Amino acid sequence: MPRPLHIGLIGGIGPAATVVYYQRLCAAVAKSGQPLALTIVQADIQTLIRTNLADLRQEQAEVYAPLLHRLKAAGCDCAAITSLGGHFCFAETEALSPLPLVSAVAPLDAYFAAQGIRSVGLLGTRVVMRTRLYGRLQQTEALALDDRIDEIGQLYQDLAVAGSCSAEARATFLEAGRQLIDSGAEAVVLAGTDLNLAFDGTAPGYPVIDALDIHVARLADLATGRADL
Repeated sequence: MPRPLHIGLIGGIGPAATVVYYQRLCAAVAKSGQPLALTIVQADIQTLIRTNLADLRQEQAEVYAPLLHRLKAAGCDCAAITSLGGHFCFAETEALSPLPLVSAVAPLDAYFAAQGIRSVGLLGTRVVMRTRLYGRLQQTEALALDDRIDEIGQLYQDLAVAGSCSAEARATFLEAGRQLIDSGAEAVVLAGTDLNLAFDGTAPGYPVIDALDIHVARLADLATGRADL
């Protein structure tokens, strides 16, 4: 049986997403009755916004690298980036990382297929929506509101920076989700790790999948020795 792993998180991108990762990972591991070994380091959301919008993958990977070395020095066995938008430079970061990286994107395609979902609608950063989740969905069709990518992407960016969601922004996200369903999506994927701020506690009237939960489940399995790298 695999041994429990010490999990490292790159947080701060944005702060609200970091809090939710912490809460949900603690809750998932607590169900096993095991202690959680966890270390979190802080990245800068404004730096990530700048590099993401300009597609500066190598530059952002070099920002992540010292944080990953800090996690290794703290005893972590693996690390994760607490932002789907922050995965835009995943390959470049892997090349520099002293630790194995646990992707939030890689498990999604298999999860959707296992649930029998043939098409999903994406809400998240501009890059996530424009690239249809970095082109990683092979078994599931990914839809986005192409004529609203800049609008929704900017609204999401503002939400992530603020760490809160106004009633007006919430209404816009919920309406965009309904538009995705009307366009043929079987479920709306919260492909931005701060979108819980808009959707938690709501009943939108259509299926919603939080990509964060799938990532947390993978991390919890590693943290408790239910899975290995």
